[in-house]
Amino acid sequence: MKSNNTNTKLILLHPSSIHKNGGGGGGLVGVPHRLWLIFFISFFTVAFTLTFINSTIPTYPPVSNHPNLSLASNTPLSPSLADALLHYASISNSTTTHMSSAELNSISASLRRCSPSCNFLIFGLTHESLLWHALNHNGRTVFLDENEFLISKFEQSHPGIEAYDVQFTTKVKEFPELLSQTKAQVRDECRPVQNLLFSDCKLGINDMPNHIYQVPWDVILVDGPRGYFPSAPGRMSAIFTAGVLARSKRGGGSKTHVFVHDFARDVERVSSDEFLCEENLVETVDVLGHFLVDRMEVHSSSGFCTNSTSSSSKTSSVADDDVADERK
Repeated sequence: MKSNNTNTKLILLHPSSIHKNGGGGGGLVGVPHRLWLIFFISFFTVAFTLTFINSTIPTYPPVSNHPNLSLASNTPLSPSLADALLHYASISNSTTTHMSSAELNSISASLRRCSPSCNFLIFGLTHESLLWHALNHNGRTVFLDENEFLISKFEQSHPGIEAYDVQFTTKVKEFPELLSQTKAQVRDECRPVQNLLFSDCKLGINDMPNHIYQVPWDVILVDGPRGYFPSAPGRMSAIFTAGVLARSKRGGGSKTHVFVHDFARDVERVSSDEFLCEENLVETVDVLGHFLVDRMEVHSSSGFCTNSTSSSSKTSSVADDDVADERK
């Protein structure tokens, strides 16, 4: 019995002996050790692979925190880059329809004064349009033009440009009559301080996008629409509108730089005298007039200027003089 009890205990404690007796040839005695070995090899392989990947792939800061991007959004255009842009723009101006180097520098200097964030409104799409957008790269630049097709093509070719078409109802040959009507209504529809969106003044542009009237413009350039033949729209509406926007300015600096190109032409010169005023004329550079117009309180004045220096007699022959040499 002792011998049998011993055998019974051996059977219960060593079940693998059954497999051995079944002709197993080694059985599963080493299986647990091989499994642990495989587990450790796999673990260290995976750990090594992850460590290698993390150490060789570079990491980058979030785009919003990238130092170069944050600097680009807060710093003005460097003087050297601005000078380079002006240089190459001036040497490419080989015809009389483009601005001279002195004219470009005059406008650029005013943009630098309100840098890094100027509100720049431009009447007319011209050879210099991309230059203005680049020089005011941290500010807001808005283009207005009479030609809907050109506006559409310009926006398609240059995504990010803000441009709108404006319908002008005036003609150069009508200027004497329009000037007389405007002066007669200077205390009413054509007053110097108002929201032109709700005005019926014939020289006021009231079909621009609504938000344009609310922006405190720092610089306004009148280089359009066309004004070199009798049936052209002329720039009297653009100059009148620029004068009202400057005097109605709320927010930002109190004064607005207003530039009028082709200042030697009768319509441009007389309109500027009436609505921008000779006392506000800072300088003339070639055929560019530069005015600095201060904001005005409502009902603080009965007119645009302290003294009106122009007369409608100056406009009697504005249509046909030197058409071939006039700018657009």
